[in-house]
Amino acid sequence: MKLYILVASLLFVQFSFAQEVSTNSATKVWSLQDCIDYALENNITVKDAVLNKNIAEIDYNQAKSSRLPNLFGNASQSFSNGNTIDPITSSYVTDQIHSTNVGINTSMTLFQGNQITNQIAQNKILFNQSVFEAEVAENNIVLNILETYLQTLYSKESIVTAENNLLASETEVLRAKSRLDAGNIALSDYTEAQSQAATNKYNVIAAKNNYQQYIIALKQLLELSPIQDIEIETIDENMDLVNIELNKADVYEKALGILPEIQSSNLTIEANKKQLDIAKGGFLPTLALSGSLGSGYTSINDNNFSDQFDVNFNQKLGLSLTIPIFNRNQTKSAVQTATINIEKAEIQKLSTEKEVYRKVETAYQNALSAQEQVIAAEASKVAAEQSYKLSQKKYELGALSTSDLVISQNTFTNAQQNYLQSKYLNILYHQLLQFYQGNDIKL
Repeated sequence: MKLYILVASLLFVQFSFAQEVSTNSATKVWSLQDCIDYALENNITVKDAVLNKNIAEIDYNQAKSSRLPNLFGNASQSFSNGNTIDPITSSYVTDQIHSTNVGINTSMTLFQGNQITNQIAQNKILFNQSVFEAEVAENNIVLNILETYLQTLYSKESIVTAENNLLASETEVLRAKSRLDAGNIALSDYTEAQSQAATNKYNVIAAKNNYQQYIIALKQLLELSPIQDIEIETIDENMDLVNIELNKADVYEKALGILPEIQSSNLTIEANKKQLDIAKGGFLPTLALSGSLGSGYTSINDNNFSDQFDVNFNQKLGLSLTIPIFNRNQTKSAVQTATINIEKAEIQKLSTEKEVYRKVETAYQNALSAQEQVIAAEASKVAAEQSYKLSQKKYELGALSTSDLVISQNTFTNAQQNYLQSKYLNILYHQLLQFYQGNDIKL
């Protein structure tokens, strides 16, 4: 009885372990939203943009700290022999002496042509710009994920189409063989059917390879391990593929207001204006406050170490004013360079707006075209399918040659591929228009 229980327990453990392994090894099915969320957390381009934002924040905090006074401690020990000046008493001596000096020093800039204030303001602008640049990187990843995901879905459906065509052509090879054996067709007709089947088999292999290539590209964007297997979630076949009621000008105006690259361009102009103010500050004087505390000990004094530190304790407080007179035109050149950089930033903003308009207009025009294409392609696919089915019946009755049947099948195949292509292009450009309006991408 004990042996029976032991064996049953071992079998139960093995069964449980097998189930756990089977569950853990199951391939995860990724939705588009899964891919977007994971990429935004793990993609190295996004991570690099976030690190740049962190650096900009550090620079901003460092600039704010430049208003504060500094504080340094110092200590020195010296030995001398012969004619020298005592560093503590400043007396002229000829004896061998050793001395100790300790102190703390501080300084603080009170005015520097408003350069500190403008530097803080500029660094704050640059930090805000880095936030928008991080959003630009995230948006680029989202769009890359969307495009790659739809390409993967397209290639996945292409596999089904290719496999169906292969199955049909293999069936036609069997029919052609029967007709050849019956003496109803020539050998060339039979070999043509075999050739079509071989071509369709090649198409299946090519379609599977294309699918795997897009899976690789998707895993690269997700920063997944090359050995990790993934599957993607298919879209709703009943989704509305013809639904664009947008105004191109409205989409463009909305895009200008929400896209981070436009905001980043505006901040580039503001940062360069602050750089001009910083450069102009070089023409103004600098006022600084400094102070120190110190004491020391010298061996030629008869007092002990602690007494000398008490007697020699000193304090200093001072103001210094630096007035720029001529610095070899460095400040003038800095002002001229900053002025030119403002003009360049304004031109770059126009270029960015032009690029946004190009993207919006291209997506809008392609969406309209794809919307019409998907209607035409669907009608063409239905007609080609009916024609192919009719050709198959005629072929069975011996009223159609193998060549005509092959032509009909290829026409149907091309119609299927055209429909798939227009279908996913329509989805892509429709989603792009939604994205440029600030809406979430959803399939």
